[in-house]
Amino acid sequence: MISIILSIVLVISPIWPIGENPLVGDPYLIVNKNSHELAYILEGEVKQVYSVATGKVDNQTPEGEHTVIVKAVNPYYRKKDIQGGDKNNPLGTRWIGFDAKDTDGRIYGVHGTNNPDSIGNEVTMGCVRMKNEDVEILFEEVPIGTKIYIVSSDESFEELGKKQGAIAN
Repeated sequence: MISIILSIVLVISPIWPIGENPLVGDPYLIVNKNSHELAYILEGEVKQVYSVATGKVDNQTPEGEHTVIVKAVNPYYRKKDIQGGDKNNPLGTRWIGFDAKDTDGRIYGVHGTNNPDSIGNEVTMGCVRMKNEDVEILFEEVPIGTKIYIVSSDESFEELGKKQGAIAN
């Protein structure tokens, strides 16, 4: 009887899952706006660092920890009615959307580009822009629910990962 009650409580509990989030080992992304880089952390270590573009104005790319909630192949660009896969689509070939500012994952995201020369600069309307070949790799590695931490910092990705709990101290 106790095991049945415990099972029910664990399934419907508002604090499920119990424990820290992320757990060391979970996939985790860190974007450092100072260095225009994105780090992919897995199994408690920085696996890859990519060059990115961020917002034209410092506060356009929202800082803080967010959650990936949408992923799309060949995303549609609503602002200018450009179909996914079109060479003029500024979103490139992949979209990894996150919930910054209580949005639905369709406003802010990590995405590809049709302008690879923009990478490494402050040029976006708030998204994190990557080369298509890089975002295609990341897209396959990052599941829905992955945390993404956006910051302006002079600290290393290892130091930032430790502070956020993605890398063991």
